[in-house]
Amino acid sequence: MTVIIPLTRAHFGPARTELARRDDVTVTGWRTALGIEMLEIMTPRGRVELLPYLGQMLWDATFDGVRLTMHSAFAEPRPAQSIVDTYGCLAYHSGLLRNGCPGPQDDHPLHGEMACAAMDSAWLEIGTDADGGFVRLGGQVDFIRGFGPHYRAMPSITLRDGSLIEMAMAVENRSGLAMELMYMCHVNFAFVTDGRIHQMAPFTPERTRVRRDVPAHVQPTPAYRSFIDRLAVDPTESARLDQPDLWNPEQVLYVEQPGTDHTGESHALLERPEGDGFVMSWRPEQFSHLARWILKGEDASVAAFALPATCEPEGYTAEKAKGNVRSLAPGETARFATRFGYTTQIETAELAKNISAFGEKEKTHV
Repeated sequence: MTVIIPLTRAHFGPARTELARRDDVTVTGWRTALGIEMLEIMTPRGRVELLPYLGQMLWDATFDGVRLTMHSAFAEPRPAQSIVDTYGCLAYHSGLLRNGCPGPQDDHPLHGEMACAAMDSAWLEIGTDADGGFVRLGGQVDFIRGFGPHYRAMPSITLRDGSLIEMAMAVENRSGLAMELMYMCHVNFAFVTDGRIHQMAPFTPERTRVRRDVPAHVQPTPAYRSFIDRLAVDPTESARLDQPDLWNPEQVLYVEQPGTDHTGESHALLERPEGDGFVMSWRPEQFSHLARWILKGEDASVAAFALPATCEPEGYTAEKAKGNVRSLAPGETARFATRFGYTTQIETAELAKNISAFGEKEKTHV
């Protein structure tokens, strides 16, 4: 049985208000001084902060006392129409008509219109399914343009027992014409000095490819270019974050054809020196591309070590030329689902072992 609790903006005032409770899970809502509606879901393992009306952004998360979110100059979310104006969140939906960094011929905002979309509606779902009890934030927004695209986006964020978050997106083309679709689940984990990245693909130039083109917002240094040249020949250096200075300015890599487990999921892991870690899981049948974005800057640092997507993040014109822009037929719905979060020392060791075993199997087939 699932109980649905419709939300309105009137539920959110300056004082924190308990909106729902399920056993030892509490949902609280409030509106910040800047006018942003926020939800906090508290569980025995931690807490997450969500923005139900601003692109259904996942602002922050902490489990077992470990904060997952990138470091940024944003102490709180700010009113924004583009993600660059409030870039301090843990996760957001990048897309849907456009995605990535706009190139010289592009006029779309950074990472598209969905990231900061004003949601039409939001609701809570509390219930039990085959995977156990859950608390879910649902939402919907219709994007409509006269004589242009018309789609309905239906994102959701689900919490269960434990320390993992399920983030999903359904996109329905409600136009009578085909719709272009670009989507990335953009999860911005904290940079972990001395962290180690595990992935279900070898760290070879063919399977872990560094971005060679320098985007306009990056001011390259000789050391930056030298690092790119080294990674182009041998990307194994990118598996360890033991030299933070190498990651300023940012680096982007592309992981080609990551493998899957027996369920069809692929996994990537950022192992912390403490032995615990951050994990990202997705289905390559839904996401044909995987990017990695790492930055250790003065005002922002992030280890987005697994960014599942339908395209690379180089902007519409570049991705269109590569053939990476999908087409959604009239009435068709595309669905995407990821699962990410925190893993304990025991969970991290087991996952790292399984990923390493897959990597060794890959090597034997090369």
